[in-house]
Amino acid sequence: MPLRSSGDSEIPLDPTALAQFGKLEVVARLVVEGFMIGQHKSPFKGSSIEFVEHRKYYPGDEIRHIDWRAYGKTGKYYIKEFEDETNLRCYLVVDGSGSMGYGQSTLSKFDYARYLAASLGYLLLTQRDATGLMTFDTAVRNRFEPSANPQSFRRLVETLEDTRTGRETSIAKVLADLLPSIKRRSLIVFLSDCFDRIADFATALKLFRHARHEVIVFHIVAPEEEDFPFSHPTQFRSLERDGHRILVDPHQLRSMYLEQYQKFCDDLVQTCGKIGVDYEKLVTNQPYHTALGKFLDYRARRKAQKR
Repeated sequence: MPLRSSGDSEIPLDPTALAQFGKLEVVARLVVEGFMIGQHKSPFKGSSIEFVEHRKYYPGDEIRHIDWRAYGKTGKYYIKEFEDETNLRCYLVVDGSGSMGYGQSTLSKFDYARYLAASLGYLLLTQRDATGLMTFDTAVRNRFEPSANPQSFRRLVETLEDTRTGRETSIAKVLADLLPSIKRRSLIVFLSDCFDRIADFATALKLFRHARHEVIVFHIVAPEEEDFPFSHPTQFRSLERDGHRILVDPHQLRSMYLEQYQKFCDDLVQTCGKIGVDYEKLVTNQPYHTALGKFLDYRARRKAQKR
């Protein structure tokens, strides 16, 4: 059922219907604020902080965090970074490869990932969690480092709105190349259809866990990938390879496809469990609240472990 805003207007939970509201910023606020209706405890709380290190100043950073002593010595602007005792340092990593462009009865997997990333970003920044973003296909295309500055939300949604799906990718290779550049322990929230060899993907995830990063995998799939509803001879077109098409009889293919697809999903679940990675499958007709609840569950467990 739809949520009801303070003005008694109904806000739909269905992701495709929510997309009618347009810009990512608007949808993200509706999703998060709607999700918080009925929550008994507000997650919007602060915490004590301590100075950790410097980084270069970027437009939009708060001037009060500039280290003027460092400027006097170097002539360059540096920001004092602080690490919250309970808050997170998070990268939202969004898969923009060609296969993410699929969408038939719902919005595309990529659009679902974009709206979800924007919603998570809004939730994180409202909690004063330092939030950054990466998008990738064959390589990382867009990146900015985690910041708790509320203005980071505008930068996040503008980047996501400007991003388009690319070509074929090797997720494992992109993650392996990415790891050395993440210098501080972080939470990596990975939004992808996870189409890669499970063994290679597992190797990359193990490297992140070995480096003491926490990882949440949101496995994004379309309804048609779940139940393969096609009944007539159908031509399938590759979203990652130009001109690659194949005509199949769905009746002959369906049982084999569903068996292999289920095995892929089962292997992915087991792999994440063994490595210590949080996993959640999200179908693109499923409300974003499932993912927000998963994230808040993770956050609650993390705080409990620190006590």
